[in-house]
Amino acid sequence: MSKKLVVLSGPSGAGLGDIAAAVFAARKDVVPVVPVTARKMKEGEKDGVGFYFYDLEGWNALKESGDLIEATEFAGNDYGTSRRLVKELLDRGLNVMIDRSVDRAAQVKRNMPEALCVYIEPSARVLEERYRAICRSELELSLRMETAERQRALSSFCDARINSDDLEAAAKELSALIG
Repeated sequence: MSKKLVVLSGPSGAGLGDIAAAVFAARKDVVPVVPVTARKMKEGEKDGVGFYFYDLEGWNALKESGDLIEATEFAGNDYGTSRRLVKELLDRGLNVMIDRSVDRAAQVKRNMPEALCVYIEPSARVLEERYRAICRSELELSLRMETAERQRALSSFCDARINSDDLEAAAKELSALIG
């Protein structure tokens, strides 16, 4: 059976981190890939743990070579996923799983059409409950719900959808999708 790059996406509060952690814990053949960045290393960080760090020249070389299957700029720093690093893991017989925002997941799908993109979200009722537990105002709640709806509208490229009202059940469904 061929191994897959699995890209999880969904709104904040969907439980992507919990679901991914459950799958990683249950399956030794599913691993994350270390992302790449052009930001400066912080004190205590090590290259290859958390991130692979590049200077601007190295980052531009990654972009020009087509190695980045997705990239974004956040707070003045560049972040992305290396095709070479993904391929190395796939070639070792491992499934690779990452979670990315909808726009970054769409980049992956364009650059690696064989990737399995999975949109994960709870029902509107459960998502609102999760947001109410962390929001400080009705305005913040409303903005989060609107953002989740916009993300859903942009997720039509995804190959599968998983409801995450029950995180344990969602992790099992995801594991079955991976095969």
